[in-house]
Amino acid sequence: MSVKIGINPITWSNDDVPSLGGDTPLETCLAETRLAGYRGTELGGKFPRRSQELRPILAARGLELVSGWYDGRILEREVEQEFEAILPHLTLLRDLGARHVVYADTSRGRHDAIFGPISDRPRLGADEWRAYGAKITVLAERMADFGVGMAFHHHMGTIVESDEEVTALMDHSGSAVGLLFDTGHCAFSGGDPVALLRRHVGRVVHFHCKDVRPAMLAKARQDNMSFMGAVMDGIFTVPGDGAIPFAALLPLLAEHGYAGWLVVEAEQDPAKAHPLTYASLGYRNLKALAVAAGLEVAETAAGATP
Repeated sequence: MSVKIGINPITWSNDDVPSLGGDTPLETCLAETRLAGYRGTELGGKFPRRSQELRPILAARGLELVSGWYDGRILEREVEQEFEAILPHLTLLRDLGARHVVYADTSRGRHDAIFGPISDRPRLGADEWRAYGAKITVLAERMADFGVGMAFHHHMGTIVESDEEVTALMDHSGSAVGLLFDTGHCAFSGGDPVALLRRHVGRVVHFHCKDVRPAMLAKARQDNMSFMGAVMDGIFTVPGDGAIPFAALLPLLAEHGYAGWLVVEAEQDPAKAHPLTYASLGYRNLKALAVAAGLEVAETAAGATP
């Protein structure tokens, strides 16, 4: 089994802050994704949301659809209501061959939280985890029956942010709730990426590869910065350009037979971090790290226009 290397278009354009690359056309993003060597891309705000429109656009560049973010609300909604809300998104992913949805629970004000101090965010009480885990398991099982598995994204500014909260989610939910492991969010939250991955590698179905600049990470936590403030100041970078120990993380995936996507998702200000330069660096570094870890990397699909 092999892994595939993809990228998130946030390298070029940030949907949360349109001033960061908002004027970059989708065609530039996709052309440079292909040029940098990637096999696939996650969705972004500029992508068409109808499969008959998006399929030929991706095919023209020889790109696969990796997955796509969804702002979930399962804490605040009933399962049937949440499933109906996400159904159009799941349909697009399934139609274009994506195996998992990037699902983050943004209940209790996640969007506001990423612009506020990192200490000011929504949380679950200790007495809420059991019911929450049971509820999200039912939702994940509905998704799996439909044909798209859940890749739950632990994320700064949400109810599942810290290593302890990831563990609580995994402990209280069933196997249908797959884990999207994000190296950068783990580090930013004050966690230990190697220890967390070792603990939950059996549940990992999707892998986001951010690196962190250690001086900026220390400043962001010390000064209680906002998530987006830290992003704009350069907390994240591509794999191999910061302090995340990918050489220790990726062998854990190899040992467990991981055969999903490795996705470069390193949001930066494109005016400061030239997108094609960093996308290319991220691909080269991540591929070399993956091969050194014993992972077989599927090559870019042939026959498309670079």
